[in-house]
Amino acid sequence: MAVDASTQQSGAEPSGVGDPRSDTDTRPSGGSGPRSGADTRRSGVAVESSDVHARQIAGLDALELADRRKSGLASRIWSGLWPVVSALVLVLLIWQGVVLAGWWPEYVFAGPVTTLTELADRLGEAEFYQAVAVTMRRALVGFALAIAVGLVVGALVSRIRPLRRAVGSLITGLQTMPSIAWFPLAILLFGLTESAITFVVILGAAPSIANGLIAGVDYTPPILLRAGHMLGLRRLSLYRHVILPASLPSFLAGLKQGWAFAWRSLMAGELLVIIANQPSLGEQLHFARELADSPGLLATMIVILVIGIGVDLLFGAADNALRRRWGLHQVTN
Repeated sequence: MAVDASTQQSGAEPSGVGDPRSDTDTRPSGGSGPRSGADTRRSGVAVESSDVHARQIAGLDALELADRRKSGLASRIWSGLWPVVSALVLVLLIWQGVVLAGWWPEYVFAGPVTTLTELADRLGEAEFYQAVAVTMRRALVGFALAIAVGLVVGALVSRIRPLRRAVGSLITGLQTMPSIAWFPLAILLFGLTESAITFVVILGAAPSIANGLIAGVDYTPPILLRAGHMLGLRRLSLYRHVILPASLPSFLAGLKQGWAFAWRSLMAGELLVIIANQPSLGEQLHFARELADSPGLLATMIVILVIGIGVDLLFGAADNALRRRWGLHQVTN
């Protein structure tokens, strides 16, 4: 009775007791209860549709990946071999055609059969492998030193504006200068020693490596530099963690070009600087020319060409790995 009296005095009914609206007015205002159910059904259909599309796309990706797994290795080997084999056959046919034309006698310009026979005989000699080992050792040592010099010069020139104005054009001038022009000075400085060859190899390769690094630094996005500064990176740490990774494509191109200059400089040096008891590929070229040994000369040239192609394939693999790491490999396929 106290409850009824208080209720009557307040003019309100007790909530949830005897109120018919308590069962029906629990939905949000505006009568959105039925619409929320429709929205739920629509969202469910949309989610189901997106799931179907996702499964379809995943299925297509799986088919594509499965096809690549099945035919990837064989197709890659074949796609890499047939252009090389075709070019090799074409070169041999042209070579044999020039020999058959009789423009030069056989002892001046040997045919492919004679040359390949001479090359096969040399592959069984220990002196041949010793010559290859000496040449490759000189090439690797000189190229490693050129990388060190190019890194230091490129890093300093790319970040110090007065230094870049002073020696920026000089680096390009050194790059375009023929390597053989340095040998008279190198022989005067170091004599007929390996130091003279290494000196010219460094001067031939370092400018290209430095220019590659400078170009990479120039094309580094400024936002990366600002992010590095915000993270507290300065000087060497900024180069190590930001600038060098961002400039890797241009730097790799500079390395590849630097190797080409280093290899040509080395061959020129070994032709001019003959060191006793140190056989090399350049020395074999020199003596084959002196003795008019056309098959031996051409066989050595083939070895030099094959080594150059092998190194180029290594640089190509490094470039493919870099593009794959950056997510660019699908663009070129």
